[in-house]
Amino acid sequence: MKKYSTIFKAYDIRGVYPTEIDEKIALRIGKAFSQFLQKEKKRNLAIVIGRDNRLSSGSLIAAVKRGIKAQGDNVIDISLVTTPIVYFGVRFFKADGGIIVTASHNPKEYNGLKLVREDAIPLTDREINNLGIIALQDETPYEKDRKVLGAEHKRDILSEYIKFNLKFLDKSKIRPLKIVIDTANGVCGILVKKLAKKLNKITIYHLFSELNGEFPNHIPDPSREENLKSLQAKVLKVKADFGVAFDGDGDRIIFLDEKGKFIRGDFITALISRLILRENPGEKILYEITSTKVIKEVVQEGRGKPIECRTGTSFIHDKMRRENIFFGGEISGHYYFRENNFLETPLFVLFKIMEEISVQKIPLSKMILPLKRYVSSGVINFKIENKEDAMKKVEQYFKKKGFKISHLDGIRIEAKDFWLLVRPSNTEPLLRLSIEANNKKILNQELREVKRVLVL
Repeated sequence: MKKYSTIFKAYDIRGVYPTEIDEKIALRIGKAFSQFLQKEKKRNLAIVIGRDNRLSSGSLIAAVKRGIKAQGDNVIDISLVTTPIVYFGVRFFKADGGIIVTASHNPKEYNGLKLVREDAIPLTDREINNLGIIALQDETPYEKDRKVLGAEHKRDILSEYIKFNLKFLDKSKIRPLKIVIDTANGVCGILVKKLAKKLNKITIYHLFSELNGEFPNHIPDPSREENLKSLQAKVLKVKADFGVAFDGDGDRIIFLDEKGKFIRGDFITALISRLILRENPGEKILYEITSTKVIKEVVQEGRGKPIECRTGTSFIHDKMRRENIFFGGEISGHYYFRENNFLETPLFVLFKIMEEISVQKIPLSKMILPLKRYVSSGVINFKIENKEDAMKKVEQYFKKKGFKISHLDGIRIEAKDFWLLVRPSNTEPLLRLSIEANNKKILNQELREVKRVLVL
């Protein structure tokens, strides 16, 4: 069982197939997940199951279902879907939990699972770790583990999911637009094809729409510049109003402006926050700690309440739910919406941008330009084995200078003309540094200081 010990991550389960994750551990995870849910309820639970279109997802989902049914629980199989559709399915069917077999944005050789409990609440890192312990302790021979006590039902909820999301689009505001959407041969292709039929004023140029688990055109990771080249070229060629890229499981959405320029996720959060607060003053808006401080300024300008949060889906979802936050965003392109049970809602963001371009009749680049008030380093990774000692050095150095220090997520230094964040990677011997400053001179100066403190 040592083979599987590295796949239980902070937010999900993921590894290379079949060397790190295979049908044997998938069956045990199915059983362990049922046992986890049964601690709170009795048997005969209903669990929604979906999958992406990776080559190994079919056999892995079959094993997960075997595990669930072996514990006496029932499976609602919604087949090929995105992660947000599984979450929607858990709520739609009033199920006790949900699993999607996916490795999100990772290359084709990876696969994994994302798990949620009742009401589509993500499992915490501690719960995933405990589930892993249960699964790894299961020594029942795979070939003999063929009990079938629970039932299985096939359901199709794609149309219901689209209908739900269209509630947040004011079609009366929409004028004819041209949009390029790249789904990278991933499962989001089926969603875009169906959605396009509902948006009759929108011309959609759909790149790599065919489902192909080999991902022959590029990896379904829109955060990497090389994966956006085809999208950029098509936006320019057809003179589109903007471009959109989804990741492999459809819970992240990335935007390009009409010039084919990448727009960072925190600027999209700032823009959407401004639009929301125009009609909903006083609402709370969440942003992760690595985001530009422009979000805080925009929210305050709109008479809203900015809420800072540490990075990570489970932390963000938990904070949004506890504090009843209207909208939240991550720099990576995850966006959370109260009306969707505080879960990722990429289509809400897409619709809001469509509406604003239609009403304002100005390019997306001009909407974003006023938000670019500062300069940023982006995320800089330093290979450091003793991350804790390195962070202490940074904290002590800036503490002597009298700057404000926060420990919400790593070490964050706040000054009048810059802020910087040093946080450890959860999975690698890396220290991640982010700096935002009033100008390049200050940014370069602080970067040199941090490197000197770390003796790099």
